[in-house]
Amino acid sequence: MTRDQIFSALGLSDTNPGVYAAGWLDGTGGTLQVENPTTGEPIGEVVMASVDDYEKVVANSQETFAEWRMIPPPVRGDYVRQLSNALRDNKEALGALVSLEMGKIAAEGEGEVQEMIDVGDFAVGLSRQLYGLTMGSERPRHRMYEQWHPLGPVGVITSFNFPTAVWSWNSFIAAVCGDTMIWKPSSQTPLTAVAVTKIAHDVMSGTGFEGVFNLAVGSGSTVGDALINDRRIPLISATGSCNMGEKVGTAVAKRLGRSLLELGGNNAIIALDDADLDLVTRGALFAAVGTAGQRCTSLRRLIVQRGVSDQIAKRLVEAYSQVTIGDPLDRSTLMGPLINQSAVDTFAAAVGIATEQGGEVLTGGAVLDREGYFVEPTIIKMPSDAEMLSIETFAPILYLVEVDSLDEAIAIHNGVPQGLSSAIFTDSVKAAEKFLSPEGSDCGIANVNIGTSGAEIGGAFGGEKETGGGRESGSDSWKTYMRRQTVTVNYSDELPLAQGIEFG
Repeated sequence: MTRDQIFSALGLSDTNPGVYAAGWLDGTGGTLQVENPTTGEPIGEVVMASVDDYEKVVANSQETFAEWRMIPPPVRGDYVRQLSNALRDNKEALGALVSLEMGKIAAEGEGEVQEMIDVGDFAVGLSRQLYGLTMGSERPRHRMYEQWHPLGPVGVITSFNFPTAVWSWNSFIAAVCGDTMIWKPSSQTPLTAVAVTKIAHDVMSGTGFEGVFNLAVGSGSTVGDALINDRRIPLISATGSCNMGEKVGTAVAKRLGRSLLELGGNNAIIALDDADLDLVTRGALFAAVGTAGQRCTSLRRLIVQRGVSDQIAKRLVEAYSQVTIGDPLDRSTLMGPLINQSAVDTFAAAVGIATEQGGEVLTGGAVLDREGYFVEPTIIKMPSDAEMLSIETFAPILYLVEVDSLDEAIAIHNGVPQGLSSAIFTDSVKAAEKFLSPEGSDCGIANVNIGTSGAEIGGAFGGEKETGGGRESGSDSWKTYMRRQTVTVNYSDELPLAQGIEFG
């Protein structure tokens, strides 16, 4: 699809409103120009929110929440079902917009929209499973149980690398829990946010609940700071760098709010001597090169036992040579551009520092001389004690490290500040189980014989250490978006106290 075809299908124009509060508002925060990373050329504009506009969005979210929280959860789930179906109808165009604006290849762009659809389906089922517990009371003729209530307006701050999916992880589940949303998307990918909000508006229009899914495009210094410091917003879910997460977490904690942080991931694969080398090659290739290395779960470190190190390196170098780099909307492309010039500069600097620290470039390492923000996918063989191994570079750079044993591999694996995704390739049950044990991977995600990237939506997604500790999407992550209430009902004529206390 061309830019004009994408815009036409999704109702976008050259200049688009970026403030939504139960309807589109005329933003007063200036205009944001959006760039195509494939060409470096502008593709459209979005009118941003000012602080005054943000206040209107919050007021609307609060007003809508007062009514939305009283709608039965299965009914809320049906609205999410309709939105999920609308995304199905717009999958091709919305996926193409992700590729156009962010640079993901077409398969990944459409895959991101499919992820939204899957999360929607998950949330619909969840709307009938917001379970509490019943506990036995120590007092006669007393009933004790816990129940869950909607939390309030939720602030959702998303990163450029997943401009739609991460919003759905939060918004669809929060919606069936009875919350309303205020979305502050990345300034790199606001058009995708506008398009998704337009789809949500079409679904909710005329229901009286148009204010469930709200949008405030704006800079971090205006909308972002207002959102994280706002005591009316009980939960901030933020995806981004560790530095950003530290700022968000500190601000929210200062006002005793809740934060759900999904931050950096310096992810690693351990490949042992008994690993299936074909699986290692394919698993490492997608994890390292997919999305041009700009996933939080992208593979950064490949920790390999010496017995298979040379074979794996040879296989990967050959595989990297076959990666087609170019326009992500071209179906033959396997790797698109980085998001902007700053990302290219960071890539080049990282390659330089890695070689200064004793790294040997096995393949790649160069910035491509063409329009847009393209680099070569890169493999660098590194000493195991290099400081660069502890730094996450959001680019297609893979560091290969040799080790002698599983224990050494786990020590290197865990010896970084981040703790998101991890994997081991082995045919040994003992090695796999050790990797999954308390003395193994310290990450929130641990895989055996699959890569670090491409998590399913049914499992709670998130990491430990500087990755933030948040959990989104599957399992019982819904509890983050609700408040727990412990209830005791006395249906006797007496008033006994707990712990057998006599008073009076």
